[in-house]
Amino acid sequence: MQDYLKTVVPSHLLAERGSNLVVINPGSANIRIGLAQQDNPLNIPHCIARRTTQVPKRNVQDQMLNSQVTTAQHMEREKAYDIIASLLKIPFLDEEVANNSFPRKMGRVDGYPPQNNRKESTFAWTDVLEKNTNPSLALENSVTKGGTSESPNQQEGTASGEIASSEWKYREYICGEEALKISPTEPYCLSRPIRRGHLNISQHYPMQQVFEDLHAIWDWILIDKLHIPHSERNMYSAILVVPETFDNREIKEMLSIVLRDLRFSSAVVHQEGLAAVFGNGLSTACVVNMGAQVTSVICIEDGVALPTTQISLRFGGEDISRCLLWTQRHHQTWPPIRTDALAKPVDLLMLNRLKESYCQIKEEEVEAVAVVHSYEDGMLTGSHKTRMTALNVPPMGLFYPMLLVPDVYPPPPRSWFNDYEDMLEDTWHMDFPRRTDISDGFFPGVGGGLPIWESYPVFQTKPKKEDNIGLAEAITKSILSTGRIDLQRKLFCSIQLIGGVAFTGGLIPAVEERVLHAIPSNEAIDTVEVLQSRTHPTFVSWKGGAILGILDFGRDAWIHREDWICSGIHIGSGRKYKDSYYLQSQAMCYINS
Repeated sequence: MQDYLKTVVPSHLLAERGSNLVVINPGSANIRIGLAQQDNPLNIPHCIARRTTQVPKRNVQDQMLNSQVTTAQHMEREKAYDIIASLLKIPFLDEEVANNSFPRKMGRVDGYPPQNNRKESTFAWTDVLEKNTNPSLALENSVTKGGTSESPNQQEGTASGEIASSEWKYREYICGEEALKISPTEPYCLSRPIRRGHLNISQHYPMQQVFEDLHAIWDWILIDKLHIPHSERNMYSAILVVPETFDNREIKEMLSIVLRDLRFSSAVVHQEGLAAVFGNGLSTACVVNMGAQVTSVICIEDGVALPTTQISLRFGGEDISRCLLWTQRHHQTWPPIRTDALAKPVDLLMLNRLKESYCQIKEEEVEAVAVVHSYEDGMLTGSHKTRMTALNVPPMGLFYPMLLVPDVYPPPPRSWFNDYEDMLEDTWHMDFPRRTDISDGFFPGVGGGLPIWESYPVFQTKPKKEDNIGLAEAITKSILSTGRIDLQRKLFCSIQLIGGVAFTGGLIPAVEERVLHAIPSNEAIDTVEVLQSRTHPTFVSWKGGAILGILDFGRDAWIHREDWICSGIHIGSGRKYKDSYYLQSQAMCYINS
C-alpha cells in the first residue's frame, strides 16, 4: 500500500477515491464545497434569506448595534489616508488635483457596455416566487400574478386577472448569490451564519437559528448543486476544512450538522492553513489567508501547523470594498445615489466587483472610468458612468488597518465557547483501536515509531490572537515567534498568499517590501519572498483538504456518524477526534515523493 501511494499519480488517486468524498470549506462570506475528485469547488455566498412577516422589516438579520463611524475613527482614517498618499506619491486627502483634464463625475448612462476585461457589476433582481403545488395553503403565502412580485417566468399568454391568487407563493428561503440580489421591497431578511471567522451569534441572531441556517444552506447545496439526495447521503463522507479562527465548540457544532443533520456516514476535520500548504504541494510555509472578513496568519513546518504562530486580523476584502466607497465619496466621484454596503447586500456585491476590477497597489495616481449601478427600492437598476480616483489607496488598508474601520458587530457571548472538552488537544501519542477491516499496512509507521514527530511539543490548547496590526507586522510577528533562526529564514522566503484578496494587483511586491522593512534590524534576516501559488488562491485550502482526506481516509481521525450521535467523542472514551496540527507521515510521503 505504501509503495502504491508513493507512485500513484495524484490526479488518479483523487479520481479513484474522491467520488464519495465531499470537501466543505466554510468561510464568513463564501463557502467552497465540492466532490474531492473535482478540479475546483463551487464558490457560493454563505448566506440565506428567509421570508419574513416582521414589521418593521429588517433587510439584514444581524443588524449592527453600532454602524456609525466615530469622530476618532474618522480622524484616524484620514490620517492613514495621508500616510498612504505620501507613500504612493499621490495628493493628500484634501488636496485638489491640479490640471486634471477629466471631469470627476459623469452622468447616468443606460445600457453602457462594460469593458471586456472587467467584471460586470449589474445584477437582476431575484425571482422570489415559485409555483404553488398545494393550492390549499393559506392566502398569506400566495401572490397574485398581477401584483408587484409577478413571476418573470410565467408571463406569456395570460392576463393578470386570469390566475388565481393561490397559484403563486413566496419561496420560504433563498440561498447563495440569489439571496444577495433580492429586492429590498420583498418580504425577506438576509442572514449570514458566520461573521468575522466565528459563528454569528448575537442578540439579533440566536444560536439555534445560526445552526438551522447553516444546515439549510449546506443541504440546499448538496441537493441542488451536487445532486446528493438524503437517501444517498450515507454513501458519502465529508472533509471539513475549517478556519483557524474557529473555537472548539464551533467545530463540534459543525461536526454535528455534518454527521447528525446532513447524514454523512463519516467526517474528518482539517485546518485551512495546513490544507493550503498541501494544496500547493509544499510542506513548510507561512500561510497568509486573506478572506472577505478575516485575515489570518499561521506557520507550517514539515506538515505540522505551529499553533503559537497563529494570528487573526479582523479585516478582509469586504472592508477594502467599503473603503473604496468612502474614498470615492470623499473625492466626490461617486454618483448621487443611495449606496449602503451594510444594509443592502446587492450594493456590497457591486462594490466587491468594482474592487476586483479596478483596485491595485502601485505608485502614482490610479484612475479608471467605471460604471456604477444604483439599486433603489422599487426602481429599475440605474447605470452611472464615473471616473474613479485613488484606486490604489483602499488595498493599502491591509498594511494600515485604521483606513478600513471594520464595522462593529455585537460579539457572541464568549462564555458560550468555554468548553471543557478540548477537541484540539494533541492525540498523536494516544492509542486508538484499529479497524479490523483495514490492514495495518495502510498505516506507515505503525509499530515502528515516527521519530520526525517526537520532537514536536504537545499543545494542550490553541491560543487565539486577534491583533490590531497591519499585515506586514502580523507576518513578521508570526514568523519570529517560532524562535529558530533557521526556520525563520526559511519561512520568510516561503510566504504563501491565499484567499480572494491575494488576486489584488501589486500585492506580492508590496508584501515583500513591507515585511522586509518590518523585520527588526537586530534580526539576521535579509530576504523575503512570496511564493507564486500553484493552485487558485481562493480554492487552495479546499484542494489541500481533498488531498489530505483521500490520503488519510480510513484512519482513526475519521469520526463515524453512529459514534458521534450515540456518544459523541469524550475524554477518556479511548477514541477522540484528532486535530490536523499533527499530520500522519503518509501525507508527507505523498508531498515529498
